Amino acid sequence: MKENVIKIKDLTKVYKMGEVEVHALRGVTLNIQQGEIISIMGPSGSGKSTLMNILGCLDRPTSGKYILDGKNVSNLDDDELANIRNQKVGFVFQNFNLLSRSTALANVELPLRYAGIHEDRMALAQKALENVGLGDRVNHKPPELSGGQQQRVAIARALINNPAIILADEPTGNLDSKSGKEIMELLLGLNKEYGTTLIIVTHDPKIAKFTARTVHIFDGKIKESRS
Repeated sequence: MKENVIKIKDLTKVYKMGEVEVHALRGVTLNIQQGEIISIMGPSGSGKSTLMNILGCLDRPTSGKYILDGKNVSNLDDDELANIRNQKVGFVFQNFNLLSRSTALANVELPLRYAGIHEDRMALAQKALENVGLGDRVNHKPPELSGGQQQRVAIARALINNPAIILADEPTGNLDSKSGKEIMELLLGLNKEYGTTLIIVTHDPKIAKFTARTVHIFDGKIKESRS
């Protein structure tokens, strides 16, 4: 049986807006196994984005426990969370979030620079781009690439540090249907080859069908989890 790369227990998140408290998460409990492909769905205001931010170590819960790859990250400070993000989490965003004036190679190499890795950075970035089918586009800048190619660069960047999880937020949202299907097939293929846990946050049921399990969140609570 595979180990849980993510273990969440009774997670809450409360935002204070003046004298008003907004309960974004209300006692969420969730386990995600190593190598699992899972989608998280929910309408606007459901707590989906809050859960995603906590899973990605961009925010801390108000209470509860979050164990990521064997480490309790629930109460880490901002610097500690930044280190964990760099080591354990690869992000793929709807808007790609690439540096427009830098080459594909430089964009992919950036997380290694942040991690303080000096040796073979460019060779590792080159290999990562080859793994997503962009070995002949390493010196192109994002404006010179199609949307699908830009998302491939973002995926290569997400994988460069061999993270415990890939967190993809609407990864096909800015792509046409053909490019979106290609990106999903690429993500699934990389999951199969490298065993990286893949968490996809989406509103699109067609994208959720690519995943082995879908978790629905409403009003800060998980309402349904199906395989």
